[in-house]
Amino acid sequence: MKKPLFWGREGAYSYMKIMAIDYGDARTGIAVSDALGMLVGVTDVIHQYNKDKVAEEIARRVKEYGVGELVMGLPKNMDGTEGPRAELYKEFAAKLEQVVGLPVILWDERRTTVDAHRILSENNVRGKKRKNTVDAVAAALILEAYLAFRK
Repeated sequence: MKKPLFWGREGAYSYMKIMAIDYGDARTGIAVSDALGMLVGVTDVIHQYNKDKVAEEIARRVKEYGVGELVMGLPKNMDGTEGPRAELYKEFAAKLEQVVGLPVILWDERRTTVDAHRILSENNVRGKKRKNTVDAVAAALILEAYLAFRK
């Protein structure tokens, strides 16, 4: 079955949801766009230490939400260089590509967690609730930045 199309200035586009991933040691935030790839729709957190299980859970959600594109935050130093943490993320992205079957776009995630904490603080989200939502907010920030770039 063909995916529905919508028309833009440059012609026809197919509907495609995009998933952003804020990968972490204990929690991985995800955010999924709407079908037009314009707005953040669903956000959630995967609570898991095992990277294989995280990849499997992301694959399950890719199917569940009908995601056609993946973008994952890549931690960079403030000067733009990549440290040892970036290598771990690249390895996970490669694993994710194998499990999910979609390429993973690595996106500079500098300051997303700091901004997520600020947003939650401004909305009086504290303690355990903040700890359990900050990664989803960071994923939403990654997705918003990527969607803005695509426009």
